Amino acid sequence: MLFLDDDKHHKPHVHIYYGEYAASVGVDGELIAGSIPVKQLKILTAWLIIHEDELYKAWNSAVRGLPFDKIEPLK
Repeated sequence: MLFLDDDKHHKPHVHIYYGEYAASVGVDGELIAGSIPVKQLKILTAWLIIHEDELYKAWNSAVRGLPFDKIEPLK
């Protein structure tokens, strides 16, 4: 998640980097831009569901340029 990053994609989303892949994925699991292998997208979608409340809280802070708490990363 990046600070003040709501110009291009107006919905809450995260940026994903996996090897040579890069994507923007909505907190709701929608692939907004880029590409990522299906298996990794499914794993990410499960992580998004688990951390949904934290992600929306972080998004609301990030678009205002405010710091937000670290969210447990995918492993």
